[in-house]
Amino acid sequence: MRLNALPRLLCRLTGCNRSSPGAVHYSKTTSSSRRCFSSSSSVVDLRSDTVTAPSRPMLEAALTAPTGDDVMGEDPTVIQLQEYMADLAGKEAGLYVPTGTMANLVSIMAHCHTRAGEIIIGANSHISLWEAGNAASLAGVHTRQLPETPDGVLRHDDIRDAFRLDTDDHCAKTALICLENTHNMLGGAVLNPDDIHATGKLAHDELGIQLHIDGARIFNAVVASQQSLQNICQHVDSVSICLSKGLGAPLGSVLVGDKEFIRLAKRARKRCGGGMRQAGVVAAMGLYAVQNNVERLEQDHIRAKRLGAELHSNGFFLPRNGQVDTNLIFFGLPPDSKVSREELIPRLLKEYGIKLSGGYSRGGELFRLCTHMDLNDEGVDRAAEAIVSLCCGRP
Repeated sequence: MRLNALPRLLCRLTGCNRSSPGAVHYSKTTSSSRRCFSSSSSVVDLRSDTVTAPSRPMLEAALTAPTGDDVMGEDPTVIQLQEYMADLAGKEAGLYVPTGTMANLVSIMAHCHTRAGEIIIGANSHISLWEAGNAASLAGVHTRQLPETPDGVLRHDDIRDAFRLDTDDHCAKTALICLENTHNMLGGAVLNPDDIHATGKLAHDELGIQLHIDGARIFNAVVASQQSLQNICQHVDSVSICLSKGLGAPLGSVLVGDKEFIRLAKRARKRCGGGMRQAGVVAAMGLYAVQNNVERLEQDHIRAKRLGAELHSNGFFLPRNGQVDTNLIFFGLPPDSKVSREELIPRLLKEYGIKLSGGYSRGGELFRLCTHMDLNDEGVDRAAEAIVSLCCGRP
């Protein structure tokens, strides 16, 4: 590639100007004082922290990354990322995989190396609700789904009651407990590190099984709890860590654990079609993300808390009495809402240029907002104003 073509390539890949995310361009109708969204305006996208575009420095890291064949274990950038993540978590080794769903799946397959095992998971966990039942359909593993506390942990008495040995021919043998930190469906709740440590000790010392954490947004937990990743994970056997959510990489997760676990997970990755060749191109973006974009997650948390407080103060329902820990907010419409839940999403987009997602628990009554690095204060304030104005009828 000619060097003078690089800026044009970067502009095409990054899309809109990163220097002014959420920029506002309104036009007013002559018949109403309500702001109307113009097709030339920037959309404020609060659906997920996966919608971010890779930054220019991230793309430059990809373009200059040394590569090799990762299936053969020869990509130096992938090796660097895996070692970096394992060191952060205090584990022996790491494994780079394309997606967070695959990271959880190969973890389950490695822990339950023979089929017909059983894992204990939260009923509202991502593994339970949003990974297409792959533990059963692909790994041949049965799931016991337990209710979580409002803070996202599993009660130890419930775990003990669900635990089963294979001494009874009727039962699948329990091999693994899975937690989720932060907990998506509980509004980005941060698990208390002491609760994680206690669950790890229960698993290891009393039940003789292992503990996995779905850590898709675990760096949000690191920032919110002001605890190191190593401290959070010290009594955990494996952690899946997503690089494409709040950290802003375009794809990829890293799984960490001991060397034997990673060996088995690598075999499972192959069976799932997750082996990549010159993967250093994308691994470089993941490495840039984790080295540069962790501390800034606090900005996402501050904006989410401000947005949640605005909705809560205007009569919207928020779980956990309005408590927002990180960058996720679930909310329901106020009892006297001027719009129905079916109308909210299309009208917010058409009239205000606001995107959010809906159809979550409580019979599909809840909507989700997610702050991320491609938003700014102006965009978040614009979203709050739009939702309150539309639902509460305030100009």
